[in-house]
Amino acid sequence: MSREDVKSPKHCANKQQLKLDKRYKKLFLAASATLSTISLLILLLWLILRPSKPEFALRQADVYQLNLIDLHLLNSSIQLTLSSKNPNKKMGIFYDQLQVYAAYKGQQITMGTSLPGFYQGQEESNLLTAFLAGSSVPVAPSFGYEVGRDQSAGRFVLKIKAMGRLRWKLGSWVSGRYRFNVDCVAVMPFGPTLPTAPLTLSQPTRCSTTL
Repeated sequence: MSREDVKSPKHCANKQQLKLDKRYKKLFLAASATLSTISLLILLLWLILRPSKPEFALRQADVYQLNLIDLHLLNSSIQLTLSSKNPNKKMGIFYDQLQVYAAYKGQQITMGTSLPGFYQGQEESNLLTAFLAGSSVPVAPSFGYEVGRDQSAGRFVLKIKAMGRLRWKLGSWVSGRYRFNVDCVAVMPFGPTLPTAPLTLSQPTRCSTTL
């Protein structure tokens, strides 16, 4: 028998390793193909259903306090009610995070208030209430002048902003988290009543939502 016909232990080990590598490669390819197929099906369902972004509206807003401590520090308190609607007929929405604050003339005048997460079923609506407050919040020196101008004009324009994360739910499938932002504009009659009487939203207003 020639030396070429004799298989060394090293040669056998290499051959066995090649068989194992081929087997693992086949398993990897099969798993990749399965995951790709599942991902493609989810993408197709997503494109077919095209989930609509949630709809928000500002139902009520009352400004109870808006006092300057000095030229650049503000105390404020605001009570509000937001409505949230899921317009989708086949998808639910998980709201994992939601934080609300008030702004005036581009300045944040309250601290952010976090609302508890919740699930919203298909075409379901919810009312969300929040109390916003600010203690010694820094504002621009022109804040008092801007409020005076609005008082002279007879209207106070307040912005309510919300931000958070949501997930879509279709059957047992749940998507990843998506950031969203909500912008509401509240126009209130403004006379010489504050702080003896609150400024109150005259009528509900729809908000804009971006994803």
